[in-house]
Amino acid sequence: MKFLVCIAAALATAQAFTTVPVVPTAPVLNNVFPEAGAAHRTRRATVVHDGKANAIRDRISTVENTKKITSAMKMVAAAKVRRAQDSVMATRPFSETLQSVFGGLINRLGGEAADLPLLTQREVNKVTIVVITGDRGLCGGYNSFMIKKAEARILELEAQGIKSDLILIGNKGRAYFNRRPYPIRKEFECSQNPDSKQALAISEEIINSFLSGETDAVELLYTKFVSLIASAPSVRTLVPFSASEISQKGDEVFQLTSSGGDFGVERKELDVAEPQEFPNDMIFEQDPLQIVNSILPLYLNGQILRTLQESVASELAARMQSMQSASDNATELARDLNQQYNRARQASVTAELLEIVAGAAALEG
Repeated sequence: MKFLVCIAAALATAQAFTTVPVVPTAPVLNNVFPEAGAAHRTRRATVVHDGKANAIRDRISTVENTKKITSAMKMVAAAKVRRAQDSVMATRPFSETLQSVFGGLINRLGGEAADLPLLTQREVNKVTIVVITGDRGLCGGYNSFMIKKAEARILELEAQGIKSDLILIGNKGRAYFNRRPYPIRKEFECSQNPDSKQALAISEEIINSFLSGETDAVELLYTKFVSLIASAPSVRTLVPFSASEISQKGDEVFQLTSSGGDFGVERKELDVAEPQEFPNDMIFEQDPLQIVNSILPLYLNGQILRTLQESVASELAARMQSMQSASDNATELARDLNQQYNRARQASVTAELLEIVAGAAALEG
């Protein structure tokens, strides 16, 4: 009984001291806490976004950073295309002189030149295919087009009963064909700045394979540089050589141009170098056949270097186009995300206003 009386007394005491909290008005705050009142008057409204708006804002930032990277990669590729163009132009005097001397010697020798091993046509039972691809990606369909072209050529030779093996230049082609049951003779890297040393190693492998009888013909698959938005996978026979093709085939060079911030390419057809005239009474220290036989490896080396340069230019042009498309897509995606962000922000503000109005209506009621 005493215990119940004590509990009742405690409850009565608590109810007696329970009061309704009084919210001080603005004048009271200003008088008691003047600094807090001044801060309250100068405070700006803070909009708190929901998780969806914040996620969209972070994605917009990511897309804009990606656009900066793709734009920079496009400019780097353009600079490398111009460097490849300068390399092609630098090799032109040597190529013209070599073609002129070869044409003059062929005219001097007549039918005797047909006895050279590198000019001898023989029955084809096996073909070595040299495939040039790139070392890196992010260049559209450049590598895949060349790989498909090589596979189609292999199937075509098999349908004719001709065996084939591969000389691979470039990491992308090596990675693809090494995972499949294709016979591979040799592998080389394809740098962004090919030089004569790299071309010499490839040409020596080709000549040794042909002269030793391991292969009867060598075909080259490379990407011909057409323009900044187009390239053409091409096939040509490297060995055995054709004397008429060497002495009578012209050349073509390209030049990168820019106008109004847009890049373009100008192509120029070059005439055949005139054969050098050797008088009939001219005495050679070496046999003219040996001279021609020494010129042919130099010619092959120059042709491989030229095709490497064209392939690199085609890869860089494809990368430029891919990075331009990526930048355009990033711009469009950022615009769409900005619209979604604005809608999410407006929805968040509208929801907050509705909550404030509902709260005010509840207090009035």
